[in-house]
Amino acid sequence: MKRTFCFLAFVALTSLAQADPLRINGSTTVNLAAAEGAEILRAEKGMDIRVDTQGGSSGGISMLGDGLVEIGMASKPISEDDRAKYPKTTFNPIHIGEDAVAIIVSKDVWYGGVKALTKEQIQGLYEGNVKSWKEVGGPDERVVFFNKEPGRGTWEVFAHWAYGDPKKAPQVSLPEVGGYEETRNKVGATRGAISQLSSSWADEKKVFALGIKTESGDVLQPTPDSIATHKYPMSLPLFLITNGEPQGEAKTFVDFMLSPPGQELVKKHGSLALDQLKTGTP
Repeated sequence: MKRTFCFLAFVALTSLAQADPLRINGSTTVNLAAAEGAEILRAEKGMDIRVDTQGGSSGGISMLGDGLVEIGMASKPISEDDRAKYPKTTFNPIHIGEDAVAIIVSKDVWYGGVKALTKEQIQGLYEGNVKSWKEVGGPDERVVFFNKEPGRGTWEVFAHWAYGDPKKAPQVSLPEVGGYEETRNKVGATRGAISQLSSSWADEKKVFALGIKTESGDVLQPTPDSIATHKYPMSLPLFLITNGEPQGEAKTFVDFMLSPPGQELVKKHGSLALDQLKTGTP
């Protein structure tokens, strides 16, 4: 009887260990391809994978640092602050693709004549010094700037471009948006709206991606070619992050996302795959 009980207890413990899911959390940009990759691996290998976007890129990084997930998703590089906060975590960012941050506007602003802006004009809009679109050649409408909430990789890439360092970005009091769908919906439904968004989500129907005017007078667009060659100034790298080299099911997932089928998912969801970055062509 005792042996039977021990055997059943062993089986129960083994089943519980096997039932532990592969936990993935972070960037909504990376999530699009990762979530579909998880569906494929569930069907093909029976893997139990939980994918979430709580807290965006910073949420994924912090949850990995706290040991709450096996893989973090991020659309920004790991910072020295991240490494200092979690000294026991060996952050291992694995590059799976590339996107870009676009400055998007609502339909009325776009058709009102605003198609491209300088960095200084965007800073003025962000800081509230430009209050009407008429001041930058657009319609006589008030500016509504939806800012990405803290911790989003999209905001950090924007702030790095606009101010040289996210820590140097001024404190602003603006309505905040979280994920990409929320951002696109709010900008698309609000007259005079502007925000930061992954270029792959600028659908040219509800929201439109502005060009960036350089000091030389050139206008840089977030096109596949300019993103691949890094001519466009706000690159958005896509990372899967593990604690050290990936092991077990985490390695299975990472290997799949780096494989041709996984890279096709990156392309499918509007980002550039690694081979496109090497060649500089879409």
